[in-house]
Amino acid sequence: MRHPARFGIAALTLALTAVGCTSSGSGPTSHDKAGGGRETTVTSCGRKLSFDGPPERTVALDQSSTEVLLELGLEDRMAGTSNLKTKIAPEYRTAYDKVDVLSPKILTSEQLRAATPDFTIGGFTDYFTKDRVGTREELADLGLPSFVSAVDCPKQNNAGSGDGGGKKAKSPFELLFQDYADLGRIFGTEKRAAKLVKDQRATLAAAARTADRAKDEGGDAPTVVWLYSVYGDTPYVAGRSAIPSEMSRTVGAKNAFDDIDEDWPTVTWEQIAERDPDFLVIGDLSERGKPGDSAADKLKAIRANPVMSKLTAVEKKRFIEIPGTEMDPSVRTVDALPRLTSGMKDLGYVR
Repeated sequence: MRHPARFGIAALTLALTAVGCTSSGSGPTSHDKAGGGRETTVTSCGRKLSFDGPPERTVALDQSSTEVLLELGLEDRMAGTSNLKTKIAPEYRTAYDKVDVLSPKILTSEQLRAATPDFTIGGFTDYFTKDRVGTREELADLGLPSFVSAVDCPKQNNAGSGDGGGKKAKSPFELLFQDYADLGRIFGTEKRAAKLVKDQRATLAAAARTADRAKDEGGDAPTVVWLYSVYGDTPYVAGRSAIPSEMSRTVGAKNAFDDIDEDWPTVTWEQIAERDPDFLVIGDLSERGKPGDSAADKLKAIRANPVMSKLTAVEKKRFIEIPGTEMDPSVRTVDALPRLTSGMKDLGYVR
């Protein structure tokens, strides 16, 4: 167990000073103060964050956050990155090479402190714990604002939805788009964030047209199991709250484990066989290098299991392989949609 971050006086002074700085060369600003400063306030996962100027030394706690920042052209505002699951996408490679890699794994409080950040961002709330970088409350007490993807905070971000005619809950993609917009405001890159949202909405719309074609074919929606990883002999599949469920709905399929209100629950091979899915999406995390991560490892485990091997989907090789990183909420998630629709066409589920 590691203790929470305890920033030194020099680091804390730098962080507090940098949060209040205004950088030349940034994009459009949110609010201009009389003295020329830029004042912005956003709410991230229930916590209000205020900035007098764009952050200068941001630390990203995972690959998803890193690639969002790079997509927004913010490599020069990054003090470091960490927790790389797979290779950085080719379009971000040049920008990524300008950023210090603080750790290839999950960052510790000591590593975060040494980077003297003025802002930190993570895709999931569980990075901000006492045995990792410290809780968000502890970091805030030290003058370090923290941002968590809205996708990991649906209850806070869907306040008012639910019982009796409240607002409709936002989809995971809408929450991702909210991240882009909020980060655009924080860093003064609103135009670039708006273009990213527009482009990704177009990809979503194209995938939704596939769903319309699937409906035209008649019959029930095909069922799918999303297999993310296998540890030992334990499969991890997408549950209802994981973004693959939304991707399934978008293209006119149904996640076979939508009845489990978790992101990536562990199940048994027998449970998968009982659902008897029409096809399986296999996540490839081969670059992470752990046993059971590659698509080849997963397929080997499926075919070696006496129950799974008898499924019609397995016998007829109804598999679609997708990079595992695209099965997590990130700027690359929409890239999974054309792969998914293309695979469904090959399998005959849409024309």
